[in-house]
Amino acid sequence: MRKKLLNKNTSIQSALPICMFLMVILWGSCSSKQEDVQTSVLKIEHGNLLYEVNDQLQTSFSVSLPDTKPVMSGFQASEKIEINHKIIEVFNFKGVEEESLTGVLSGKKWSIKGSYTDNDISIDKELILIAYDAYPDLITTKVIYTNAKEDEVYVEKWINNEYNIHSQGDTPLFWAFQGSSTQKRSDWIKPLEPGFYQKNFMGMNDTDYGGGIPVTSVWRTDINVAVGHLALVPKIVSLPTEILSKGTDVKVAVAKDFKERTVFKGRENIETLETFLSVTKGDYFANLERYSNLMQAKGIKMVPPEDAAFESIWCAWGYERKFTLDEIIKTLPKVKDLGIKWAVLDDGFQIAEGDWDAHPEKFPKGNIEIKNLVDKIHDQGLKAKIWWTPLAADPHSDALQKNPEMRIRQRDDAPQFITWWDAYYLSPSNPKTIEHTKEIIELFMGEWGFDGLKMDGQHMNAVGADYGLEDPDKAPEAVPAFFDMIYEEARKIKPHAVVEHCPCGACMSYFNMASTNQVVSSDPLSSWQIRHKGKTYKALIPKTAYYGDHVELSDNKSDFASSFGVGAVLGTKFTWPKDNQYASESFLLTPEKEKIWKKWFSLYDDKMLSKEPYLGSLYDIGYDKPETHVIKKEDVLYFSFYAKKWNNSIELRGLDANTEYIVKDYFNEIDLGKVTSKDTTATINAVFEDFLLLEVTPVKK
Repeated sequence: MRKKLLNKNTSIQSALPICMFLMVILWGSCSSKQEDVQTSVLKIEHGNLLYEVNDQLQTSFSVSLPDTKPVMSGFQASEKIEINHKIIEVFNFKGVEEESLTGVLSGKKWSIKGSYTDNDISIDKELILIAYDAYPDLITTKVIYTNAKEDEVYVEKWINNEYNIHSQGDTPLFWAFQGSSTQKRSDWIKPLEPGFYQKNFMGMNDTDYGGGIPVTSVWRTDINVAVGHLALVPKIVSLPTEILSKGTDVKVAVAKDFKERTVFKGRENIETLETFLSVTKGDYFANLERYSNLMQAKGIKMVPPEDAAFESIWCAWGYERKFTLDEIIKTLPKVKDLGIKWAVLDDGFQIAEGDWDAHPEKFPKGNIEIKNLVDKIHDQGLKAKIWWTPLAADPHSDALQKNPEMRIRQRDDAPQFITWWDAYYLSPSNPKTIEHTKEIIELFMGEWGFDGLKMDGQHMNAVGADYGLEDPDKAPEAVPAFFDMIYEEARKIKPHAVVEHCPCGACMSYFNMASTNQVVSSDPLSSWQIRHKGKTYKALIPKTAYYGDHVELSDNKSDFASSFGVGAVLGTKFTWPKDNQYASESFLLTPEKEKIWKKWFSLYDDKMLSKEPYLGSLYDIGYDKPETHVIKKEDVLYFSFYAKKWNNSIELRGLDANTEYIVKDYFNEIDLGKVTSKDTTATINAVFEDFLLLEVTPVKK
């Protein structure tokens, strides 16, 4: 039942006695309105977040977290709409209503109404704010705009949660998590300086690239501010982040740009997505963690973890596409000797993308040869995984020749091209695509006997509009359900199947994370990417196995420490006893390398940190030096520090108060003595290059 607090016939001044009843969570400003002062008509205190709305339906927020400096100045037009090329951002306040929410997501909801009128346009605005009890420091926003006239107008854009955040002169000015995907395969976390701009479009940014995580998180040394949307399927919006070339403040927002001028009919409504503002201390970890928890409370269901997904991996990709069956079979004993548990048949076995039977030139006896390979992998005590690029089919494949309706149709009926595979996108919601995909899974796991799928390709992250559908924009929204189907089909055949999702270099779509039990750093361009992608996944899906990809993709092609320290599954694509003559690089496992590889895989099995809780809020990945990650296994803390060179003190955080600890460099097997925590921290002096791995164990009394 709604309780009406103010209405369009009640002036702010005449409502003053009512606002006296709304202290703590909600109250109106009881000061008289002055000509040059914007009047607060609503204040919401939710945890450490104070959120205000004025009599023009503009907003302001402040934060009471410890040692936090001002975040923004005054009221800003955070929710606005562009109609007939005019941005409308000032609305006359009409009233506010408050409602209690019950159930899983209990809390409070406020509806603030206002209107805008000029000679040509009359728009009503309903600003809906929600504070969920279980999610303090976060407030959601939804706006309903109504064309109050009979005349049609044109809408170009709506914007929610647009804020100018003050810099405090940090170096850099800000750090930011940016969740979009482009062919640049850029870092997900980056420092921000004047002149920075990133649109963070969640649709297709390049031919093969789109989608991502619909959250922007920017932070200073004292505060983190995040905005994003809470729809349960991908939506074609942007999350622009900008610092002007001569500015220091950063602007963030959630924005919907209509593809073309869209008719807004008389008396009709336009609703924005439910978007949010969230504030925390530290870097982006806590805000992403909160976002994912809220999404799961709203209905996103993550699949449970799979033990086999945490086991180490060897991939035949070191031999590349022109591998021979003999090369793979002869490498298997060395894989076993190193203690690795998985062997992966990679790209090059198939006739074509879309036609997944054994290529007759490579396998003259046909599919039975791949079945025999799987048997040989199993004979070594290893599990077998197969590479696959779903949602793709070559133009001249039998699959598309027989079922041309599977492909996505662009506006001009042209196919959507996947340049990386020289293939066409398949429509994720087309029944023929689904039937075709189920047949492939049965071939791989039923007939051939593979234990897992390595799904690969940046194109899996998102698709473009499909004009073969009544609503073309439904195609991007159908991608998560398509991967749900793959996961369910694979697990029907193999109840413990590992379903790896590797969207090569893309910031993985959050919505696809729900249907995989192994994510991956996905063709990292550096060890830094391995580490910060790991931290990102640990925030969003902490129980899901995170694979650091082939170590040969890390710095110096040998940086196991970056995967190990963030709790990633170790993997390699070494060749042995020789390289394939057609491979582009040498990945030969020399005797010298073998000693190193064996040590890391043995240490991985001994510690199994990939299954343990990652404590992502202890250190700021941007501002804290050296870069630090922490994993807790029972009462022991495992610290990993990264820097090119370090000779200084380091702080050990997250300890029990006033407790004595034994400190050990466990990679080099060096005891570093004991420390006693002061409150929950201790400090030691450290000298290292590249990395330092510490095991910090409380002394038992």
